[in-house]
Amino acid sequence: MSAAPSLDIDIDPVWGDATDWETLAAAAAQAAATVAPELAHDTMLVSVVMADDDEVQALNLQWRAKDKPTNVLSFPMLSRDEVLRAAGAAGAPAMLGDLILAHGVCTREAADKAITPETHTSHLIIHGLLHLAGYDHETGEADAEEMEALERKALALLGIADPYA
Repeated sequence: MSAAPSLDIDIDPVWGDATDWETLAAAAAQAAATVAPELAHDTMLVSVVMADDDEVQALNLQWRAKDKPTNVLSFPMLSRDEVLRAAGAAGAPAMLGDLILAHGVCTREAADKAITPETHTSHLIIHGLLHLAGYDHETGEADAEEMEALERKALALLGIADPYA
């Protein structure tokens, strides 16, 4: 198994304990690191917060001026160039950034897509990690296609069908 970012996970009780969210997140990080080699370093640290909708709505309002919850927020700590430099450096862990997922939004979107919340959460963690690595689907069609292709490959490694089909 190749390296993947180290995850520091905080799970709000609203997510429940029927699913091993830490194992799910680690598997998603491993899949993302497999398709995006710049993430394949256990010296990179990512904070993952599995929150409720209210917490995500407050953060979305504060940082993006959008007064509604969203499925996942990504807060990168490094630029794309810094990610690439950190990927090749030895030494202390580099804080890649924070991912915050909203339980209610994730659950509703999963139901709308007729998939499990676990499947959707895996996708959102991969999506968020790619954002932290500097990929951005909002900067143009080619960038969106590149990011979605990486998501498809990572999800396939987890046995998850193409969410964009």
